[in-house]
Amino acid sequence: MAHFAKPENALKRADELINVGQKQDALQALHDLITSKRYRAWQKPLEKIMFKYLDLCVDLKRGRFAKDGLIQYRIVCQQVNVSSLEEVIKHFLHLSTEKAEQARSQADALEEALDVDDLEADRKPEDLQLSIVSGEKGKDRSDRELVTPWFKFLWETYRTVLEILRNNSKLEALYAMTAHKAFQFCKQYKRTTEFRRLCEIIRNHLANLNKYRDQRDRPDLSAPESLQLYLDTRFDQLKVATELGLWQEAFRSVEDIYGLMCMVKKTPKSSLLMVYYSKLTEIFWISSSHLYHAYAWLKLFSLQKNFNKNLSQKDLQLIASSVVLAALSVLPFDRAQSASHMELENEKERNLRMANLIGFNLEPKFEGRDMLSRSALLSELVSRGVLSCASQEVKDLFHVLEHEFHPLDLGSKIQPLLEKISKSGGKLSSAPSLPEVQLSQYVPSLEKLATLRLLQQVSKIYQTIRIESLSQLVPFFEFSAVEKISVDAVKNNFVAMKVDHMKGVVIFGNLGIESDGLKDHLAVFAESLNKVRAMLYPVPSKASKIGGIVPNLAETVEKEHKRLLARKSIIEKRKEDQERQQLEMEREEEQKRLKLQKLTEEAEQKRLAAELLERRKQRILREIEEKELEEAQALLEDTEKRMKKGKKKTLLDGEKVTKQTVMERALTEQLKERQEMEKKLQKLAKTMDYLERAKREEAAPLIEAAYQRRLVEEREFYEREQQREVELSRERHESDLKEKNRLSRMLEFKETFQGEVISRRQAEFDKIRTEREERISQMIRARKQERDIKRKQLYYLTIEEERIRKLQEEEEARKREEAEKRKKQEAEHKAKLDEIAEKQRQRERELEEKEKKRREELLKGTDAPPTRPAEPTAAPAAAAAQPAAAPAQGSGKYVPKFKRQTAEVSAPTQTPPAADSDRWGNRGPPPADDHWGSNRGGPSQKPDRWVPGSRGGDRPSGGDAWRSGEERRSPFGSSRPRPAQR
Repeated sequence: MAHFAKPENALKRADELINVGQKQDALQALHDLITSKRYRAWQKPLEKIMFKYLDLCVDLKRGRFAKDGLIQYRIVCQQVNVSSLEEVIKHFLHLSTEKAEQARSQADALEEALDVDDLEADRKPEDLQLSIVSGEKGKDRSDRELVTPWFKFLWETYRTVLEILRNNSKLEALYAMTAHKAFQFCKQYKRTTEFRRLCEIIRNHLANLNKYRDQRDRPDLSAPESLQLYLDTRFDQLKVATELGLWQEAFRSVEDIYGLMCMVKKTPKSSLLMVYYSKLTEIFWISSSHLYHAYAWLKLFSLQKNFNKNLSQKDLQLIASSVVLAALSVLPFDRAQSASHMELENEKERNLRMANLIGFNLEPKFEGRDMLSRSALLSELVSRGVLSCASQEVKDLFHVLEHEFHPLDLGSKIQPLLEKISKSGGKLSSAPSLPEVQLSQYVPSLEKLATLRLLQQVSKIYQTIRIESLSQLVPFFEFSAVEKISVDAVKNNFVAMKVDHMKGVVIFGNLGIESDGLKDHLAVFAESLNKVRAMLYPVPSKASKIGGIVPNLAETVEKEHKRLLARKSIIEKRKEDQERQQLEMEREEEQKRLKLQKLTEEAEQKRLAAELLERRKQRILREIEEKELEEAQALLEDTEKRMKKGKKKTLLDGEKVTKQTVMERALTEQLKERQEMEKKLQKLAKTMDYLERAKREEAAPLIEAAYQRRLVEEREFYEREQQREVELSRERHESDLKEKNRLSRMLEFKETFQGEVISRRQAEFDKIRTEREERISQMIRARKQERDIKRKQLYYLTIEEERIRKLQEEEEARKREEAEKRKKQEAEHKAKLDEIAEKQRQRERELEEKEKKRREELLKGTDAPPTRPAEPTAAPAAAAAQPAAAPAQGSGKYVPKFKRQTAEVSAPTQTPPAADSDRWGNRGPPPADDHWGSNRGGPSQKPDRWVPGSRGGDRPSGGDAWRSGEERRSPFGSSRPRPAQR
């Protein structure tokens, strides 16, 4: 970033860069100066710098740079010199507009040049290919290349200026002027999308202006000048919107004007109000809101009559006729009669909103559809004297349609009046703000109204009428159109009728439609039941009824009062629930509708994109065919020009000419021409061959004579040259001998000097060689020492690595031996444990067999009478069981499962006598085999025992009893984990 002591230096530097063609660098230098914090005080040179800066921005189309520079310059000039900022912005707008106009004129000139017919043949092949591939005409491509970039830049310029001036009270006139130019730009070039964006920008500016009221330079809308500028801008917006046909944007502009009027609580001038209501009439007519259209016309009539002093009687009559016809165009029935409560509320809000826009201030307590109605409008026309100002045809039409009863000749009376009315209208000379009044636009609506009136009047005098007769009474429409109109009238309860096509008649009157009977069938049923109840239980006389009620009248009133209060609360609660459910249903329906609308829009976009692509393909193919046809025609003309007149062939008028056929025909003609040319060339070659042979035969003796003469001349020239060379050699030899004799005197001095030089150079060489050998010997010794040191270090490192490797190998060998030794010990220990488990299993099997035999003997003993020899057999077993169980519980010895179960079962159930206990219990200690697990591993090892039942009482197998390296079971059933060694 360059720093300048003065702003003038930056301007000079920019001029220098521009002169050498570096506009981008010049722009960057000025941008750095403008955005720098060193120059925040306004100076006159800064204005010149801004002019130059904006010139560069416009030339290079740098809108972002221009916006940044203007924002910085606004900060500098806001409090000091606002007029300078105004001049700079005007200069910027002028430059952008001028460039856009130049591009437009250049594109038009290019289009005019392209329209010349002679340039078609000079078009380049690449231009033809580009036009075929791109599918664009010359004007479209020139607009895209030349005009569109400048239009984009001009649009960005308008947006930038409006953004900078949006909250500046000192430049409100410039803001309004810029908005007006932007509107004119959109109107001139039919830029509808940009116009919508421009309206939204201005709308957001006003909303932010009201939202942030504490800004320092905020415009004051209460001031008459500011209000007038804002109103003028909105009215320009409304006019351009209607001229572009953007009716939705026009209605939003009307709402903006009304909101601005409500914001300042002031009414604009009558001239602006006339424009306002004239645009409202157009908007409401386009939207088919005939009631609001008529009210707008009524308001416009009042303004013209009260404030337009130059209004002529003819113009007043035309305006009054428009008001009356607009009021008559409104349908005579209300479409919202059969609508739901929510629809009625929405209609009420809509009527209130429209009435506020038109200028009728309605109170919210009144029903909007009762106030804004056709009957109220017609009565107001009569009371205000509008009907008296209308033309005679309009008056007659009004009386016929609204007051007279002519069911059979209503159509014949109205038709000539409508013909006269359709021819009336024209431009108002004394009211230039109003659009051209054409009364013919009301004729279709009036014909529809006349048809409805005729049906209504016919229904009063006829119950049945033939379709042919009814068609003759309505001269405006076919019967199919009359039928459509009647369907709408029946739907809205305007007339009751039914069309019977089988009989060819129309039936009038209350026809008892099935849906009407079903609608209130529950109420009819309730009334019938009530009558039956009255017949079965007649109501007592009045005197007796009062006599029964009077004694408890106060209590009855209190109860009835409480019941009514409870019923009221229940009804209110039900209403709230119903409203809540209705809101939820409406919300869900809205979500479904939005989703369906989104899907529909996506499908429509896809369809439009597909159609656009298909149209583009068709257009490209069509243009390719047209181009090929043009090329074929040009090629045909070129071929016919090259052909001779005698062989010229013309195509028939009905023959279809394509590029391929023309090319084939041209190739055929070229092939024929080539064959003819080859024949001519062969004939010409033969003729030239004969001529050449004849010429050579004649020239042969002449060439031989010339050759002999040339030989003689060359021989003479050689001899002369040889003699001259010999003489020159002799002269050079004599001169060389003289030179040798002259230089022989200096030979001795030359040898002496040569010896001195050689000896001196030899001494210098010997000295340099000696120094070099000494230096080399020193380098050799130093390198030898370095090699010895490196060799010793390498030897030491090798020995150390060998020692570490040996230590690691010894450590690995020791660990390997320990692991093998541990595995061997574990294997031996596992083998011992397996052997002990096998012995234990064998002992258990033996004990089970003994127990089985004992039980069999006991069973045999119970079947037979007890004898003395059987007692010693059972007694030792029981005696052996008790001592075995007791030591097992006291000292932790092994006790078989069947003995423990027997002891547990017999101990609590039986209480043997002392003799029996003495007899079974006085046995010796159990055999030594029962204590097999004590101190097998030596004094330092714990006893390894397995207790049956420690794992749920089941006997484990050999693999489950002892696990090598994974789990050791304690004698009391607990397990102690032990890591496995691999």
